[in-house]
This record gives sequence, structure tokens and C-alpha cells, in this order.
Amino acid sequence: MGHHLDGKSNIVPLIDRLNKYPIGLPDTDTLRQILAILFSEDEAYVASRFPLTEATLPELVKATAWEPERLKNQLEAMAEKGLVMDTAYGGKTYYLLMPGLIGFFEFSFMKQRNDLPVAELAQLMHEYLYGDPDQQMGREFFGSKTPLTRTLPYEEHIPVDSQVATYESAREIIKGASYGAIGMCYCRHKKEHLNQSCDKNAPTREICISLGTAAKFMVRRGFAEHRSKEQLLVILAQARDLKLTHITDNIRHKPSFICNCCSCCCELLGGVKQGFPMGIAKTNYTLQINSETCIGCGLCKKACNVTALELLDAENGRKKKRMQVLFDNCLGCGACISSCPTGSLSLIPAQRPQIPEKKKDLFQQILKEKKRLTPFVISGMKNRIRRALRMG
Repeated sequence: MGHHLDGKSNIVPLIDRLNKYPIGLPDTDTLRQILAILFSEDEAYVASRFPLTEATLPELVKATAWEPERLKNQLEAMAEKGLVMDTAYGGKTYYLLMPGLIGFFEFSFMKQRNDLPVAELAQLMHEYLYGDPDQQMGREFFGSKTPLTRTLPYEEHIPVDSQVATYESAREIIKGASYGAIGMCYCRHKKEHLNQSCDKNAPTREICISLGTAAKFMVRRGFAEHRSKEQLLVILAQARDLKLTHITDNIRHKPSFICNCCSCCCELLGGVKQGFPMGIAKTNYTLQINSETCIGCGLCKKACNVTALELLDAENGRKKKRMQVLFDNCLGCGACISSCPTGSLSLIPAQRPQIPEKKKDLFQQILKEKKRLTPFVISGMKNRIRRALRMG
């Protein structure tokens, strides 16, 4: 592994390359230490030469000027580490450089690792994500108008007269997927290496669901295990019993994961709590409290994963305490509803922005908002032209 911090190394070009993604990695000394652990010098060089879209081995040979066999072996090693995703279709293998978040940061803790100093890495990642008073990473991940991820509601709490679209239903997303797998929670596993545990006693293993092509890659590379749709639905039900919040891609067509998240461990939900309430797209619902029956017990606040509830004391003519919804924070997931002993909580419809159709649409939207779209478009055009010339 690396541990090279010299500014002349391939770490700097690697950071420049990663920062062309919709979610980049702001350059700090801590980030350079993380990348030096995850990437060898050769791996950093190869990664820095990746186009913005997926590429074949011949295309990467041209980009790196490496011999094909050497490069193929290096890409194989990088895929095993979760730095690169390799996918075969149409008789060819395509390689895609993983972003940092959501990407190789997560893969670093999604299987047991003997090739990484995981305790050191966990501490560095924690410092990088939470130790910056300027919240550079928070602004990078959560600051765009269009969030990268979105929340899914607990369907049993959706009003009976509401028409639920397939993409709003965690169950239907799983049923409609071509392939599914279960894996380790990156956030809780990383927290274990910081000698901390989950307040909700949520499991670290067999809790995060991956779907489709991403799931096949993760199973093949040891980051997840294949599960049937029936088995995944059982895991989903277990997550609801623990009052976890479902998070998925902010797209309608073929989401690639469903994470089951808690307030104490999850870095996505942590961003909402740390001042980025719009950092995760909300469901098409929000919480409503019946003030007549609410007794102000606070159990809903304890169950909530984003501090979207607060207790109002008895004042201004009110005879009793009661709970109040902080609508900017409320994700509309419904995780808190079953905790209410008086049945005072319910979901009601809310107007939300349109969800992007596909991942390409989501990425282009975020890149446009961050004024980074041009390199992405140019890279795609170059790839299409090169492939058309070869076919001709």
C-alpha cells in the first residue's frame, strides 16, 4: 500500500480526477493520508488516468501507456479492493473508477480486511468527514440542490388513499430487481473500529442491500453475499422493527442499493443532523401529529433518525406538553410512527421535487448545478467517437 504524501506523487492527480465526479473529495492532508493507504503509487497513477465514463482495457492502455497484461493485472487487484468496478457485457469487460463517496470509502469497510490498517483508516475517515470546522466534505456531499440519495417511506404508514409509485416502495424495488445481495454496513463496521456501538443495536452484518449490476460485482468481489428476493424482504422487515430509515439512490429507474440507517452511525443521516436538512431527498410524505392525543412522552423523538421532533413545554395556555415536527428535517420515512403509544402520528402527502429518472440523469443534474458538467459531456463524446471509429 502507499503511505506516500509527497505533493509530486500521483495522489494529487488522483484527487483532481476524483473531483470531476458529482461528489468529489475536498483536498486536505487527512484525505491524502486516506488515499495513500488505499492506493499504491501505481494504483493512484492508473486511477488518475481513468476517463469519466467506463472504459475498456484497450482504452485504458492508451490512457496509461502501460502494457496490456500489466494493466489487466493491476485492474484486477484494484477491483478486488473496491477501487474499480469491472463489468462484463457484450463480450467485453468495462472498468469504472469508483468515486470516493458513495464508492471506495464504503467498500473499505464492507468486508473483513487484512490488507488495510482498518483502525487507522477508520480514525482518518472519521476526522475527514467530521473533523473539519469548515464542513468542506459536508458541503460537497450535501450542498447541491439535487441530493445523491433519497428516503423511502414505511409503506404501512402511507395514507390508504395515496397512490404509491413503484419507485417509492422498498418492497417493490427489491421485487423488481434482477439480482440482490446483502452486505456489511460500512458506517457501523467503521464505528466498531472506533470502539463504538450502535445505539439501536442494529446489526453490522447482513443489513445493507445491493441490487442489480452493482450487487453482482459486490458478490463476485467478496463485498456482499447473494440473497433471494424473499430473504431480502425479511431483512427489510427486520430493519423496520429496529426503526431504521431506508435510503436509496435518488433515481426512479433501477436503484442500486437500499441502506437501512440509524441516527447514531449513518453518515448520510449524520449530514442532516449536522446542518444539511435537504441533503437527502425526502419522501412524498411528512409527519403529522395529533395535538389532542399527543402526551409529549418523547418516544417518537428517540426513534427519529434525524432529530425531526422536539418537545414543547406546557405554556401559552396549553395544559400539557406535546411534540412538534421540524418539517425541514423530517424525511417522511415513518420510522417513528410505531413508537407512539397513543397513535398520534401519521404520514400525510407533501409536495417534493421530481426524482431523476436514471443515474445518468442524476449525475448530470448534480454536475450541472456544480458547474462541472462540461468535462463529463466531452469525455462521453470522446468515448463514443473512439468506439464508433473502431466499429467502422
